[in-house]
Amino acid sequence: MERSEGMSHPLQNEALPEDQVGLLEGLTSTRAIRRYRDEPIPDSALRAMLFAATRGPSGSNRQPFRFVVLTDSERARQAKALIGDAARALWSAKRARDGYDQGSGKVADSPKARLARTMDDYVAHFETAPVLVLPCLVRYREPSPMEGASVYPAVQNLLLAARALGYGGVITGFHGQVDKPLKELLGIPEEVFIAATVTLGRPRGAHGPVRRRPLPELVYGDRWEVAPDWAVDPPGTRYTRAGPP
Repeated sequence: MERSEGMSHPLQNEALPEDQVGLLEGLTSTRAIRRYRDEPIPDSALRAMLFAATRGPSGSNRQPFRFVVLTDSERARQAKALIGDAARALWSAKRARDGYDQGSGKVADSPKARLARTMDDYVAHFETAPVLVLPCLVRYREPSPMEGASVYPAVQNLLLAARALGYGGVITGFHGQVDKPLKELLGIPEEVFIAATVTLGRPRGAHGPVRRRPLPELVYGDRWEVAPDWAVDPPGTRYTRAGPP
């Protein structure tokens, strides 16, 4: 195994930093963060986030996940620019296709309009995200519908660890349009599956309780669409009507 620098580092004798939130609070308040302050993430925080990510579960504990972490090197800037161009093209097409400027999208303070503005800002400034992480899956068999179970739990660990330390991030798939040149740039083997594009940074906004559908709509008991009696949302739960029926 090679290291990009010398084998020793001051962090090798440093414990992980203290969490800023409890586990349940983190789980129920970790939002998709797409706007970041113009400040780097310290190595100590990155180390904690990636340590948490690598503790994620995987099939047979094979741990086939790998993480390419890009910050501010010349190669990192090239990778960010490559994905950034793809992000702008993909979002522009989706915005037109899904009618983000129609219906409630014409109302400035509607959820639809707010999301469109957030995405506009996100893709316009994609290259300025302090950290870009490419979670990868080293395939050991033919692609399977279940293979994501060996990489995406680790990605969620990454985002929850970021939340615990006062940072935030979001999962995207923008890399898919530039998979081949991206792999060539970063030396990623062709057979490796890049599972996501994750940007990380200190939020310009804030985390907070996420809006989801009511628990009885999502959790069933003995029969499909029949919720158990205990499927009751806690007081103060906030809801959304977004998403498919």
